Amino acid sequence: MRTLLQSEIRSLPLLGRGKVRDMYAVGDDRLLIVATDRISAFDVILDDPIPGKGHVLTALTEFWLQRLGHLVPTHATGIAPEEVVAPDERDQVAGRAMVVKRLQPILVEAVVRGYLIGSGYKDYRADGAVCGVALPSGLRLADRLPEPIFTPAAKAEFGQHDENVDFAYVVAQVGHALAHEMRRVTLALYAEAARHALARGILIADTKFEFGVDAHGTLHLMDEVLTPDSSRFWLAEAWQPGANPPSFDKQFVRDWLETQAWNKTAPAPRLPADIISQTAAKYQDALERLTGVDA
Repeated sequence: MRTLLQSEIRSLPLLGRGKVRDMYAVGDDRLLIVATDRISAFDVILDDPIPGKGHVLTALTEFWLQRLGHLVPTHATGIAPEEVVAPDERDQVAGRAMVVKRLQPILVEAVVRGYLIGSGYKDYRADGAVCGVALPSGLRLADRLPEPIFTPAAKAEFGQHDENVDFAYVVAQVGHALAHEMRRVTLALYAEAARHALARGILIADTKFEFGVDAHGTLHLMDEVLTPDSSRFWLAEAWQPGANPPSFDKQFVRDWLETQAWNKTAPAPRLPADIISQTAAKYQDALERLTGVDA
């Protein structure tokens, strides 16, 4: 499997490069999104790719879009990426790219939490609430919440940190009706995904969804869905409140970086070979456990 740090598609106009994905225009109404093997941590892109990562992200996203598509329209088109690039570029997109609808993105991350961890735990320790949602007293790190909560975040400029916001912020950004629909759909997506994952021995501690609207204003699920980059996946049998459970996501890389003398600005420390291989194995393990197939 070819490791891809950056795609170089010459047959389509390049629209931009994100932390992980490269985006190209396919006519006026579609996009080609290529998931590279780049990895970021603390909003910094690392110099070392994780082999196979882009294939895992794409395979998981396609799996979830198919499984959850009855809950909300999605950006999937079913068009094979190999069909929209030049023949000598097909190896760059095979298994790691999607041709999707071109939507107007909603600049609010739809975060849902089923467990108390990360920035949510920090907010709770400070004022007993997460994004304006009051929670019972006495909750511990990694505790399961009484029910999943919608805790949105304002999307930051590239290289900046997203900011936790309350529901009133979402209403002000997109309007009352669309904000309520986003919250309803987010919680429904999480509930169904969490049931499936638990049956496979994985807890979804939290995840973030991205939404956009089409020309008619219809809400669509877009971008990556329930991947190790956008979610915290825990091994159910290892979960114990009060401790940070082992994960199948890039938290493993973050934890290693926290041990380094680094100010969390570019450039990041180079990853040792064993950290790269273990991270790749965690991504692959998440795919196999959740879908039953490998990339």
